[in-house]
Amino acid sequence: MRSVPDSGLVEEPARDALAEAAARRPGRPALIAGDVTVTWAELDTRVSGAASWIASRTAPGDRVALVLGNTVDFVVAYFGVLRAGRVAVPLSPAYTADERDHAITDSGATFVVDEIGQQEGTAHPVPRRSDLAVLLYTSGTSGRPKGAMLTHAALAANHEQLDRIDPPVVGPDDVVLLAVPFFHAYGLNTGLGSVAHHAATGVLAERFDATETLDLIERHAVTVTVGVPGMYQAWLAHPRAEVLARVRTAVCGAAPLDERVAARFRSLTGRAILIGYGLTETAPVLTTTAVSHRDKSGSIGRPLPGVELLLRTAHGAELWRDGTASVDEDLEVAESAGTDPGEIVVRGPNLFSGYWPDGRDGPDADGWWPTGDIAYADSDGDLVLVDRIGELILVNGFNVYPAEIERVLSAHPRVTGAAVVGVPDPATGQRPYAYVTVTGDPAPGPTELQVHCAARLARFKVPDVELVTELPRTAIGKIRKRDL
Repeated sequence: MRSVPDSGLVEEPARDALAEAAARRPGRPALIAGDVTVTWAELDTRVSGAASWIASRTAPGDRVALVLGNTVDFVVAYFGVLRAGRVAVPLSPAYTADERDHAITDSGATFVVDEIGQQEGTAHPVPRRSDLAVLLYTSGTSGRPKGAMLTHAALAANHEQLDRIDPPVVGPDDVVLLAVPFFHAYGLNTGLGSVAHHAATGVLAERFDATETLDLIERHAVTVTVGVPGMYQAWLAHPRAEVLARVRTAVCGAAPLDERVAARFRSLTGRAILIGYGLTETAPVLTTTAVSHRDKSGSIGRPLPGVELLLRTAHGAELWRDGTASVDEDLEVAESAGTDPGEIVVRGPNLFSGYWPDGRDGPDADGWWPTGDIAYADSDGDLVLVDRIGELILVNGFNVYPAEIERVLSAHPRVTGAAVVGVPDPATGQRPYAYVTVTGDPAPGPTELQVHCAARLARFKVPDVELVTELPRTAIGKIRKRDL
């Protein structure tokens, strides 16, 4: 079974959060999906059957692709893969064939699950904390998604870090709306993982619809919403937005939240939306306003207890550091406007082990990993996210790299050049926007190029298209995207 060295914890068995939840609260509803309610005891039995079914068809350490939505079957399959000592590779059911095939081929997945089975009596080894648990595919600068390797220990560490926040963000008596897709680290570990960690109750939503999810919040007395900016914007624009006043904790991550949306939520409910920041590679939460000023808009808060974070210049000089101090400790920050912007560099037990298959571009020998994001610390010691060092576009929190879209556009026989940038979008945070040069008679129009992209990219990656006569370039021929 493939494992990653883990500071002397190599032989320690991985925590089985679902089995623990079933032992603590067997009759407590674990999942609600439509009219179906599954208790923790029932879910534990189904997961054991799935683990045996998977183990009989794969070898220890094999990668198992999960092509399922936010359903009970996904939960059974996911925890079944982990219990069997295999590696889960969650994939979006909305991926195109090209995107899905790339992830399956790159991961070397030996088994693809889009319908879960059950089997009894198959023995399988207990996974260790240092074993790989999940490969989560996130877009890379090469234009092709790459698999971030997360161990059992990394997934568990993020919950242990969140547990040290007082008052807690999620607790055992909460009912949590699970509408963020499970193939995303935020939906998988912050959402589903938190429900299992606390033996709480999760309400499943296969897709986000403002009316339907508000109905779920009201019908099932949801107390915690785990969402992205576009979800809160849609809810607050809905005629029945007052339903949100029933929610105890509202968490928002994956992309910056418009301060006007935060103010509207505060006015309606009397509470603030807790803002978090993280990445797939950090399982995923790094900072949150729950650690600092819960009612402060425009900030991503401070690092979780147990996460070390510093800001670093392009030349390697350290601008600021916030270590593992208690959440009440006063931080020394300049009395002016705060620090200069710098790259966020982090260290902690929740970090990934590099990218599949060889661990490349992971934390350095001392455990530090540069995120590629730029932030500054304000005069209160709270972090404010500024920009991305690279060209990442965040669409509802999903990573979109221009190179991937440019590669698809350039494959069109009458496209002579393409440059993709991110532009602000009030609903999704950002959206991809393509400047394209074309040839031919007739030349392709924007609609034809969008159709071309839609056949090869997930819907959220399909760009708006503007035809231009030329693209601005440097003396050596590189496109000057800053001019665009």
